[in-house]
Amino acid sequence: MDRVVSWYDEHARDLPWRAPDRTPWGVLVSEVMLQQTPVVRVEPAWRAWMGRWPTPADLAAAPTADVLRAWDRLGYPRRALRLQQCAQVVVDRHGGQVPDDEAALLALPGIGSYTAAAVRSFAFGRRAVVLDTNVRRVLARAVDGHALPAPAQTRAEVERAAALVPDDDASAARWAQASMELGALVCTARAPRCDECPLVSSCAWVAAGRPADLHAHRRRTQAWAGTDRQVRGRIMALLRESPVHVPEPVLDEAWSATPQRARALAGLLADGLVVEHQPHPDEPPSYALPG
Repeated sequence: MDRVVSWYDEHARDLPWRAPDRTPWGVLVSEVMLQQTPVVRVEPAWRAWMGRWPTPADLAAAPTADVLRAWDRLGYPRRALRLQQCAQVVVDRHGGQVPDDEAALLALPGIGSYTAAAVRSFAFGRRAVVLDTNVRRVLARAVDGHALPAPAQTRAEVERAAALVPDDDASAARWAQASMELGALVCTARAPRCDECPLVSSCAWVAAGRPADLHAHRRRTQAWAGTDRQVRGRIMALLRESPVHVPEPVLDEAWSATPQRARALAGLLADGLVVEHQPHPDEPPSYALPG
């Protein structure tokens, strides 16, 4: 652990949600944005977001359409809705202050076990088992000797990770940051830079000759082109750019009128990301962002 923390002290990236003046709300926003989205895309979006809505109360009071427009191309726009709902609950139940209790964090909309642990650790410096994809990979290689962790997180994996977390808050928070950064920068999935790793001399995977991924046959590659996700993204991009309701025929600019588009649009309506407007039954419906 000491070697990883020492490495982190020298190589940690200068990210705004790690700055001394960052707030617990800023940390929570960064963690939601960073879900399945790389840092290079999140950093400018986070800065703009925090400049516009620096507190939960600010975001809770914002028009939802503005929130979705500001989310822009970060992907998975339901995260933006959940983040605004989270802000509203923080205001209503916690006086506008992000709670530091893990149970209270887990009760917030859109906050799962990883995000709750990350906020508790990174925002409040408290002991928590922060186990994201990067940390899982570091531990799978250094401790278990596997190329990559199993696709699904197991209870045994969580218990193993918990046993490695230092007992005191400050050391535990430092370890969480350091192990995650090591996975992000050095112990990467496709091209690990083992010669730069502080754990190379004790890494079980390196000692075993860097065996291949045992779980390769179980991993699914996530396609994009031609998927419903792509259609949803095209529709959302069109609606973000329009200040008025978009008539259904105009959606052809995003994607041609096919059963797939109808399915994607129905999903967006069900998720609350799009609202329908049809003042007259003889006219085609039109669509817009909510709020």
